[in-house]
Amino acid sequence: MCNLYRMTAPAEAVAGLFRASTGTAPNFAAEVYPGYPGLVVADGAIRAMNWGFPLVLKSKKTGAPLKPKPVNNTREDKLHTGFWIDSFRKRRCLIPVTAWAEAEGTKGAMTRTWYSLPDQDLFAVAGVWRPTAEWGDAYSMVMVDGCEQMADVHDRMPTILARENWERWTNGDPDEAFALCRIYDAPLVVDRTDDPWFKRASPPPAPQTPSPSATLL
Repeated sequence: MCNLYRMTAPAEAVAGLFRASTGTAPNFAAEVYPGYPGLVVADGAIRAMNWGFPLVLKSKKTGAPLKPKPVNNTREDKLHTGFWIDSFRKRRCLIPVTAWAEAEGTKGAMTRTWYSLPDQDLFAVAGVWRPTAEWGDAYSMVMVDGCEQMADVHDRMPTILARENWERWTNGDPDEAFALCRIYDAPLVVDRTDDPWFKRASPPPAPQTPSPSATLL
């Protein structure tokens, strides 16, 4: 699953590429972590939302509600289930991405491996969103099985959408949108780094209140 991605293009460039309107300057960091603001294109507009739907669990000891966790990824085969179905049917969005990272290596010494597209500095990943009482509007990234080029690192990857399918994802009927949830079959650029997975050179903007842990449903 994806727990870190880059979006280094300015909002104005995103608005031009996606033919979307902009309001006030959205607040987001170049590296986006679960539970923090990221940029999405929803309803024809560029918007900042919290990355991750809030999931409230209860304490096994007391039964009291715990601090919400951000569910920042969803499997495509779960889109028709209760946690996701309303958002998938009514509120699909595009997530502008420059590159995404996966953790590679042994536990305690994992490094960041980045994936991007060779012919596009900025591309779109499928997402869903919904309003929440906890954090305002929030979005989640739709995941599919990983391509062969990623097999040695992770078995799932973001759903990359070709430009001609952007409109179909956001405005097509659910069956049309679901048909776009497929493995990416073109080459990727792979950048294996020595950067520690947990190192945060530039801390992202302060979250509203979510837990730093991430979840996939």
